[in-house]
Amino acid sequence: MMDLKLLNFLRVDQRFPAETYQFVCEAVEYTQVLYKKVPDEADHPDTDYHVSGQELCQGVCALAVREFGYMAHTVFRLWGVHTTDDIGQVVFNLIGMGLLAQSDRDDITDFHDLFCLEQALTSTLTLETAQPQEKYR
Repeated sequence: MMDLKLLNFLRVDQRFPAETYQFVCEAVEYTQVLYKKVPDEADHPDTDYHVSGQELCQGVCALAVREFGYMAHTVFRLWGVHTTDDIGQVVFNLIGMGLLAQSDRDDITDFHDLFCLEQALTSTLTLETAQPQEKYR
Protein backbone atom coordinates (compact mmCIF):
# COMPACT_ATOMS: atom_id res chain seq x y z
CA MET A 1 0.00 0.00 0.00
CA MET A 2 1.30 3.44 -0.92
CA ASP A 3 2.12 5.90 1.85
CA LEU A 4 -0.47 8.69 2.10
CA LYS A 5 2.26 11.37 2.17
CA LEU A 6 3.68 10.02 -1.08
CA LEU A 7 0.25 9.81 -2.68
CA ASN A 8 -0.49 13.44 -1.77
CA PHE A 9 2.94 14.53 -3.02
CA LEU A 10 2.40 12.79 -6.37
CA ARG A 11 -0.75 14.82 -6.91
CA VAL A 12 1.40 17.97 -6.91
CA ASP A 13 4.71 16.77 -8.38
CA GLN A 14 4.59 14.06 -11.03
CA ARG A 15 8.18 14.20 -12.25
CA PHE A 16 8.91 10.72 -10.95
CA PRO A 17 6.45 7.83 -10.51
CA ALA A 18 5.70 6.24 -7.13
CA GLU A 19 7.92 3.26 -7.98
CA THR A 20 10.93 5.57 -8.09
CA TYR A 21 10.32 6.77 -4.54
CA GLN A 22 9.66 3.25 -3.27
CA PHE A 23 12.82 1.98 -4.95
CA VAL A 24 14.99 4.76 -3.51
CA CYS A 25 13.64 4.05 -0.01
CA GLU A 26 14.62 0.41 -0.45
CA ALA A 27 17.98 1.47 -1.86
CA VAL A 28 18.74 3.52 1.26
CA GLU A 29 18.41 0.39 3.38
CA TYR A 30 20.37 -1.65 0.83
CA THR A 31 23.14 0.96 0.83
CA GLN A 32 23.37 0.91 4.62
CA VAL A 33 23.86 -2.86 4.45
CA LEU A 34 26.30 -2.55 1.54
CA TYR A 35 28.49 -0.06 3.45
CA LYS A 36 27.98 -1.74 6.83
CA LYS A 37 26.22 1.29 8.30
CA VAL A 38 23.36 -0.54 9.95
CA PRO A 39 22.81 0.24 13.64
CA ASP A 40 23.54 -2.62 16.00
CA GLU A 41 22.62 -2.87 19.68
CA ALA A 42 26.27 -3.46 20.61
CA ASP A 43 27.47 -0.28 18.86
CA HIS A 44 28.48 2.84 20.71
CA PRO A 45 25.64 5.42 20.68
CA ASP A 46 27.85 7.95 18.85
CA THR A 47 28.56 5.59 15.94
CA ASP A 48 28.01 7.32 12.60
CA TYR A 49 25.62 5.52 10.24
CA HIS A 50 25.36 8.36 7.75
CA VAL A 51 25.33 7.39 4.08
CA SER A 52 26.76 10.05 1.77
CA GLY A 53 25.21 11.13 -1.51
CA GLN A 54 27.98 9.34 -3.38
CA GLU A 55 27.45 6.12 -1.43
CA LEU A 56 23.70 6.30 -1.89
CA CYS A 57 23.98 6.81 -5.64
CA GLN A 58 26.34 3.83 -5.84
CA GLY A 59 23.93 1.78 -3.73
CA VAL A 60 20.99 2.80 -5.92
CA CYS A 61 22.90 1.61 -9.00
CA ALA A 62 24.00 -1.64 -7.35
CA LEU A 63 20.45 -2.46 -6.26
CA ALA A 64 19.05 -1.49 -9.66
CA VAL A 65 21.46 -3.83 -11.44
CA ARG A 66 20.67 -6.57 -8.91
CA GLU A 67 16.90 -6.13 -9.28
CA PHE A 68 16.58 -5.23 -12.97
CA GLY A 69 19.79 -6.63 -14.51
CA TYR A 70 20.53 -5.32 -17.98
CA MET A 71 17.17 -3.50 -17.97
CA ALA A 72 18.26 -1.18 -15.12
CA HIS A 73 19.03 1.76 -17.38
CA THR A 74 15.76 1.28 -19.28
CA VAL A 75 13.77 1.23 -16.04
CA PHE A 76 15.47 4.40 -14.82
CA ARG A 77 14.87 6.10 -18.17
CA LEU A 78 11.17 5.18 -17.97
CA TRP A 79 11.07 6.61 -14.44
CA GLY A 80 12.67 9.87 -15.65
CA VAL A 81 15.87 9.28 -13.69
CA HIS A 82 18.77 10.24 -15.96
CA THR A 83 21.43 11.65 -13.63
CA THR A 84 22.68 11.44 -10.06
CA ASP A 85 21.04 14.86 -9.63
CA ASP A 86 17.68 13.15 -10.28
CA ILE A 87 18.43 10.63 -7.52
CA GLY A 88 19.20 13.56 -5.23
CA GLN A 89 15.91 15.22 -6.14
CA VAL A 90 14.02 12.02 -5.26
CA VAL A 91 15.92 11.76 -1.97
CA PHE A 92 15.19 15.36 -1.01
CA ASN A 93 11.55 14.99 -2.02
CA LEU A 94 11.38 12.00 0.35
CA ILE A 95 13.01 14.11 3.07
CA GLY A 96 10.46 16.84 2.45
CA MET A 97 7.67 14.29 2.84
CA GLY A 98 9.18 13.09 6.11
CA LEU A 99 9.86 9.62 4.71
CA LEU A 100 13.64 9.95 5.00
CA ALA A 101 15.71 11.74 7.62
CA GLN A 102 18.23 14.46 6.83
CA SER A 103 21.43 15.05 8.76
CA ASP A 104 23.13 18.43 9.13
CA ARG A 105 25.68 17.30 6.56
CA ASP A 106 23.15 16.49 3.82
CA ASP A 107 22.69 18.84 0.92
CA ILE A 108 21.15 18.30 -2.50
CA THR A 109 24.46 19.36 -4.07
CA ASP A 110 25.96 16.14 -2.64
CA PHE A 111 24.29 14.40 -5.61
CA HIS A 112 25.40 16.81 -8.33
CA ASP A 113 26.98 15.19 -11.38
CA LEU A 114 28.75 12.41 -9.45
CA PHE A 115 29.10 10.00 -12.36
CA CYS A 116 27.41 8.93 -15.58
CA LEU A 117 24.29 7.08 -14.43
CA GLU A 118 23.83 5.27 -17.73
CA GLN A 119 27.37 3.94 -17.61
CA ALA A 120 27.00 2.86 -13.98
CA LEU A 121 23.78 1.00 -14.75
CA THR A 122 25.15 -0.77 -17.80
CA SER A 123 28.77 -1.54 -16.93
CA THR A 124 29.88 -5.06 -16.17
CA LEU A 125 31.84 -3.64 -13.21
CA THR A 126 28.54 -2.65 -11.59
CA LEU A 127 27.15 -6.11 -12.28
CA GLU A 128 30.16 -7.70 -10.60
CA THR A 129 30.06 -5.42 -7.56
CA ALA A 130 26.29 -5.61 -7.00
CA GLN A 131 26.64 -8.64 -4.79
CA PRO A 132 23.71 -9.41 -2.52
CA GLN A 133 24.20 -8.84 1.17
CA GLU A 134 22.83 -11.09 3.93
CA LYS A 135 19.41 -9.48 4.07
CA TYR A 136 19.01 -9.61 0.31
CA ARG A 137 20.00 -13.24 -0.35
